[in-house]
Amino acid sequence: MNLAAERVFKNEMFDGHQTDDADATAADLQGYLAQLHAERALASLEGLDRNAAYLADLDEAMVEAEHAYVIAAVTEIARLRAELNGPLVG
Repeated sequence: MNLAAERVFKNEMFDGHQTDDADATAADLQGYLAQLHAERALASLEGLDRNAAYLADLDEAMVEAEHAYVIAAVTEIARLRAELNGPLVG
């Protein structure tokens, strides 16, 4: 597993805070995705946009974080709907 994938798996934030994916909410993952976008922008400002390996890892982490965010958001919506209206039957 590359470093970017490990970061997404662990949800390691800039401040070193780590959460388990099972505990991450859609809001947590959205925040993490925003931090990855900020890291991408900062990398460009610092001249790291010429480091293809770093950018590939970062881009991979962003795609994985986006997928995790979408899955978490859809799951949370389904759970809320089920709590409000009961489970779908049929």
